[in-house]
Amino acid sequence: MRSLDEFAAAKIGELERSSLRRELTETVRVTGIWTLRNGRRLLSFCCNDYLNLTHHPLVVEAASEALRLYGVGAGASRFVTGNHPLYTELERRLARLKDTQAACVFGSGYLANLGIIPALVGPHDLILIDELAHACLWGGSRLSRATLVPFRHADVGHVEALLLELRRRHPHVLIATDGVFSMDGDVAPLHGLAALAHHHDAWLLADDAHGLGVVGRGRGSSFVRGQQADVPLQMGTLSKALGAYGGYICASSAVIDLLRNRARTLIYSTGLPPAIVAAAIAALDVIEQQPDYAALPLAKASAFARGAWLPQPQSPIVPVVLGTAEAALAGSALLAENGFLVTAIRPPTVPPGTARLRLTFTAQHPDDEIDRLADIVRTRILGRSEPIAIPAQ
Repeated sequence: MRSLDEFAAAKIGELERSSLRRELTETVRVTGIWTLRNGRRLLSFCCNDYLNLTHHPLVVEAASEALRLYGVGAGASRFVTGNHPLYTELERRLARLKDTQAACVFGSGYLANLGIIPALVGPHDLILIDELAHACLWGGSRLSRATLVPFRHADVGHVEALLLELRRRHPHVLIATDGVFSMDGDVAPLHGLAALAHHHDAWLLADDAHGLGVVGRGRGSSFVRGQQADVPLQMGTLSKALGAYGGYICASSAVIDLLRNRARTLIYSTGLPPAIVAAAIAALDVIEQQPDYAALPLAKASAFARGAWLPQPQSPIVPVVLGTAEAALAGSALLAENGFLVTAIRPPTVPPGTARLRLTFTAQHPDDEIDRLADIVRTRILGRSEPIAIPAQ
């Protein structure tokens, strides 16, 4: 219809004028770190494949063998076609890694949170959510129709004040946060949040999409301080450090049983392809057997931060906040001219005024290229000629 096209064109025009229009660019990942884009070979520093397991021979072979044995797709929901034994094995392995009684695998991390949260809380309940939480946590929270109140980023004191004010009004309370925040790379104060949740009979949900495999000796953000934080709902993805695809939740047997019966995005979605499940199991083998390898992405991110005179990171994600969308796009273009693929992150993915370059580091990034990248960011993007005082985190 003409009015629909006119509406769409007007909205795209608004985005274009604000430098916020997104476009898909054909990109071929040749290996875990090298890409081909617009005829150029670029070293990627914007991929979440932190351990480069998408191309790991053991992971590829596991997927190939499952593909030969079981075919391409799952065929239907797991409740319709039957639960393939590979799902059972993957869920057992995830629960063991996270030290929980059980686990459940979903079609994606986004689908997981859209299913988990509405299955556990409803219109009479309260959700306290970190203001910088991932979009899928916000999406699942809104679908639940619970009272939704954001708290200041990583501010345990603010959570405590909100619980003291609001807890008694609601039968159930969920505290939702990222474990590792995808745009800033910092780790949530899970030990402090867990203590508050226990004291106020609230349920803590941590989205560990960017923690699994790379922090806490590969076990994720609940394990970063050496002593496990009491997080009863440990959610995450299989699509980042594991190099596969899908989402999961690790929790008690009772909670997992409830989610299998109430999470609509599980019940009414086709199951993951068996080959993807097999790949995720093989990736877990690598993470469990090679903890020193799992530590490399954070070590390389730390080396970059030292060279760029930036604060030391808590994860393999290092943001370079430039402010405007135009500045972020210009920085991305400059890095591409020098052989690096780094995407400009703009609102609404990040708050207005905080457009940035989001750099992610992987186990196989060459040290000399990291040094070169740091030098360009420090001198040509940030314009720093001498060290500046960096506040302690």
